[in-house]
This record gives sequence, structure tokens and C-alpha cells, in this order.
Amino acid sequence: MEMEANFATRLYELRVLRRLTQKEVGEAVGLSAKSICTIETGVSKTSIDKLVLLAKFFDVSTDYLLGLKDEP
Repeated sequence: MEMEANFATRLYELRVLRRLTQKEVGEAVGLSAKSICTIETGVSKTSIDKLVLLAKFFDVSTDYLLGLKDEP
């Protein structure tokens, strides 16, 4: 559970820090704005493929997104 919360929080923080909308992030990785919203709130999860795309999009490691490392 904690890893999911870390992922949701970090995704939200990265998006807000870069002043992006959920729609913009979703379009970049092939998801809807609603999907990004449900991931950020912890309601749903995402696939490994989308995790990798999100990490590449934000230029951070997957370990950072998952809360396994504190350095992006």
C-alpha cells in the first residue's frame, strides 16, 4: 500500500511542479485525464509500461516514482 501512495503522491507532485494538466500528462503517455486523476488519487494503478513512460516523460527513475529512492 505504501508504494502505491508514494507513486500517487510523486506523480501528482511532478505534474504540479511542471505546471502540467492531467490531460497533458495523459496525452504524453497514452492515458486519459481521468486515468491520471485516478492514479494520482490512488484509486487505480497503472501498468509497468505506463510507469516507464511516465518516468521517461518526467525524466526520473521508476524507483523514484515508486518511492524506492529519494533522488529523481
